[in-house]
Amino acid sequence: MSDKEKKKKKEKVIYIDDGRTIADMSGVGFGGYASDKNRPKSSARDKWRTYWEAVKMMFVPMLVTLGIISVAFLLLYLAMS
Repeated sequence: MSDKEKKKKKEKVIYIDDGRTIADMSGVGFGGYASDKNRPKSSARDKWRTYWEAVKMMFVPMLVTLGIISVAFLLLYLAMS
């Protein structure tokens, strides 16, 4: 017997649609919305507020990371001199 004969063919799983969904997916298209008319409008102020909130969340971890890197370079500088 060859290897191909020994391998069993993988059974195909058949899914049955019973009509139940977790969320309404009728408006989903390539861009997330079926058309541009359904897309919510966001102003420049909303975009700036979103950007600023993201920057504020990253500010403290960024300072901690820069501090660690600075201490590491300082220790390497002192060790090499």
